[in-house]
Amino acid sequence: MNTTPDDLYRNTADVKQAIDKIQQHLQQDRRCLIALAGGPGSGKSTLANYLAEHVNTQHSSQVACLSMDGFHLTKQALSDLPNANEAFARRGAAWTFDHHKFAQYVTDIANAYQTVDCQWPSFDHALGDPIDDHISISQHTKVILIEGLYLLLPETDWQKAADYYDERWFLDVPLPTVIERLALRHQAAWNLSYQQAMNRIQQNDALNAEQVAQTKKYADWLIQV
Repeated sequence: MNTTPDDLYRNTADVKQAIDKIQQHLQQDRRCLIALAGGPGSGKSTLANYLAEHVNTQHSSQVACLSMDGFHLTKQALSDLPNANEAFARRGAAWTFDHHKFAQYVTDIANAYQTVDCQWPSFDHALGDPIDDHISISQHTKVILIEGLYLLLPETDWQKAADYYDERWFLDVPLPTVIERLALRHQAAWNLSYQQAMNRIQQNDALNAEQVAQTKKYADWLIQV
């Protein structure tokens, strides 16, 4: 039987606390931005979407869940780089995202409450590319929950974006657990053997996971589920 997010989270103390924190922010007369960082395969997207959906059942459309995946550099942009082969091999590393654009979008959203609706890009996995301004965020939405790998990275535009976060959360999952999840994901997605999946992970995802793990010291709260 498949495990649902509700099965995973409904009796988890940290998830209950996260819901309480979001509901507290809804009582304020201002917009709140919450960053949920974590390594690849940690479950960021699943948790962020669960939190937004759970709170929105009681407070309709007051929480928006956004992913930084829409800020991947396009395949064309990667091809135009002088190290294009490396860029494709390392796609998902921090330098293969448009961090300047990300910081600008976060700035716009932070300043748009009760003023103007904002847009946000998504990522089309079938195409392997982002779709610009695919998601609309109402000016009336109070809590913006952003999930992604590099939200707490203390560099350049990542840091500029982080200045707007009211809370910085990190989904703290042991690296061996993450690696096993990624292996299963890669096997299913690309019909790889376990060893092929592990080789692929060691060449990219594991490197990214190690970098992301170094940023959890910048979090206000380490979430364990």
